[in-house]
Amino acid sequence: MHPPGSLCADGLTLGPVFPTFGPVMGQPRRSSRQQERDLDIEIGFIAAVLRRDPSFVEALEVLGDLYCERGCFADGVQMDERLKQLRPTDPDVRYNLACSLTLNQEFDRAATELSEALELGYRDVQQLAKDPDLAGLRAHPAYRRIRAKLRSLKVPPV
Repeated sequence: MHPPGSLCADGLTLGPVFPTFGPVMGQPRRSSRQQERDLDIEIGFIAAVLRRDPSFVEALEVLGDLYCERGCFADGVQMDERLKQLRPTDPDVRYNLACSLTLNQEFDRAATELSEALELGYRDVQQLAKDPDLAGLRAHPAYRRIRAKLRSLKVPPV
């Protein structure tokens, strides 16, 4: 669990303001202490489920999302990496890993995973163009590789 003032696995201290999914990446939204506690309870519950069944795919997906919502992006990346081990050819898993890596500011790795998602069949170009989790990657030079990949696959550009 990551209560306010505690540390994520990556050593970040959490406080009353933390990044959440919103229209503009990097603009934190205030959250009430009750919302933070509720989120921490959910994280603790799902983490306990995973201790009993480490291969529970749906729990890994939920926990990864919760960690990212809580601002523990490195923890979210770890969950998505575990999913990638369990489902290496799932394009949605690779797409979500690219999102988590972007939130963790690992843009080159994010571009590699997103490229792999496209190679495996990911084609929701509209989501790719507007997903706030990928905003940092779209602004990064590594995104040129994604545009090139879309052209090579003859997918309309984003």
